[in-house]
Amino acid sequence: MSDSLVIIPTYNEKENIEGIIRKVCSLQSSFDILIIEDNSPDGTGDIVKKLMPEYPERLHIIEREGKQGLGTAYITGFKWGIEKAYDFIFEMDADFSHNPNDLERLYQACQNGADVSIGSRYIKGVNVVNWPIGRVLLSYFASYYVRIITGMHIKDTTAGFKCYKRKVLESINLDKIKFTGYAFQIEMKYIAWKMGFNVVEVPIIFTDRTEGQSKMNKGIIKEAIWGVISLRLKGIKKLVKK
Repeated sequence: MSDSLVIIPTYNEKENIEGIIRKVCSLQSSFDILIIEDNSPDGTGDIVKKLMPEYPERLHIIEREGKQGLGTAYITGFKWGIEKAYDFIFEMDADFSHNPNDLERLYQACQNGADVSIGSRYIKGVNVVNWPIGRVLLSYFASYYVRIITGMHIKDTTAGFKCYKRKVLESINLDKIKFTGYAFQIEMKYIAWKMGFNVVEVPIIFTDRTEGQSKMNKGIIKEAIWGVISLRLKGIKKLVKK
């Protein structure tokens, strides 16, 4: 068993899932993989299960009854990773927008003092490939908006490519995390930052998916806008384990 777990939520990712699993498993450093599969009608889960005998003890799957949202998928994965005593727990997309090679850079950042390392699109300018300019501007200014409201100094507040030390996740009351989309990503960073953990941004190049469909929708954007204000007003007392 590795000391590192990569959590990958999936819903209709048949075009990408085999490739991303094989790439992660080919890296020089050893990473275990946990797929959180939300009953994809395209057969994503079946592809994962066919690959599991090739990667015994490294590739795992949790199948859920339906599409329940990104945040709940990661919470499910965090709890599983904590129970299995992984030291480093990662979030990563299935669609190759996050380069699996960068897992090792996030891992090294946490080995060298970070409690949370973030694969950041904006720590060194704007490093996004294949997005239309409108979406780049939306994402960039969304992070700016979050910084203004929360006071965080993190450049890429909505980033979904991260590594946590287990102690960070053990300190958070995961059952009280309420957001499911990009607001979930903001909420987790905000809690870690407010608790005084060392949050470090690692520059990456983000490349938009070339296969499959984006899960972005207006509801996710709306949740992020109002969720940030809610975070700022309510604080984090209920989210910290005593």
